[in-house]
Amino acid sequence: MTSTPSRVERIRERLTEADVDALLITDPYNRRYASGFSGSNGWLVIAADDSRPPVLATDFRYLEQAAQESPSFEVVQMKGKMEQWWGELARPLGRVRLGFESGAITVAAHKQLRDINAKLPAGQRPALVQTNQIVESVRACKDETELALLRRAAQLTDESFAHVESTMEAGWTETRVSWEIEQYARSHGAEAMAFESIVAAGPWGARPHARPRDEAIGEAEPIVIDMGARYRGYCADMTRTIVLGPPDVQFPRIYDTVLAAHDTAAQMIEPGMSGKVADQLARQVIVDAGYGEHFGHGLGHGVGLQIHETPHLGITSTDTLEAGMVITIEPGIYLPDWGGVRIEDMGLLEEDGFHSFAGTPKLRFVS
Repeated sequence: MTSTPSRVERIRERLTEADVDALLITDPYNRRYASGFSGSNGWLVIAADDSRPPVLATDFRYLEQAAQESPSFEVVQMKGKMEQWWGELARPLGRVRLGFESGAITVAAHKQLRDINAKLPAGQRPALVQTNQIVESVRACKDETELALLRRAAQLTDESFAHVESTMEAGWTETRVSWEIEQYARSHGAEAMAFESIVAAGPWGARPHARPRDEAIGEAEPIVIDMGARYRGYCADMTRTIVLGPPDVQFPRIYDTVLAAHDTAAQMIEPGMSGKVADQLARQVIVDAGYGEHFGHGLGHGVGLQIHETPHLGITSTDTLEAGMVITIEPGIYLPDWGGVRIEDMGLLEEDGFHSFAGTPKLRFVS
């Protein structure tokens, strides 16, 4: 049986493509992905040459944790200022092309790194080379360990939604609903919420990223609830739109349009498709129903250690969907002075299509 390449091995494969001999990883999510280290401070160096062990540099607070969480990494202690420990990371590499993550370092930090690196002897000084999205491109396709954690996060999200849906009543505030969700999730195994839950009732739901208010929820108002638990670092993302009591006459028509857009995309998305084409599958349904101008965000995004990861599914996307990606499908319609409807599932894209992790049912109306 052929073993699955480790995360470090998969990253090493990308270094040759990026024309670098080693990679300096400073992004905290990339660091955790590659090494397993969950502390708040640390730099990784991964060389393309697999005879060189990957290195994790961190400060005194995390030495024991780093050794436990990253047993395949050589742990180096950051002592004092960068001038005092940078050479210990760089000198073993010699005169190589050392990539740094351009999206994860500030201008000031880059200048500091460049100036300190320039003080090393010429024969021990790596050339700093800008790279982009190396680790993120590897993270886009999840391994089995990640999928298990993502499914557990989704299960906790389902359970938390079921709890609040069965207990909430008209008169509850949006903030109370949000707190009930978080309290249940955290008391049943979630380490936190993946993001601040969106609870938006009535006209407030016309804001796709509305924050909960201390406003009472009334009957017949559409209530957009966008939420997700975080479990051992991994996020979930799900949206349901519900109504307490009988809805108004407009709600079923808008809800059914969004549901049709969601289901069309869920049934037709496949590997090899672009994020732009995937978005169009759902968007056309909403356009044909006359609500195109009221769907102003993309269809979805990748989910993993971060709530928004590669790929992006939207009208400007240049990403290509691949089997192994975990994505969301979340079309919506938002009408000022009335409210909004969004329906979102997160799931795995496999060779035979999209498979949702969400177990929470959706509303069904008979026209």
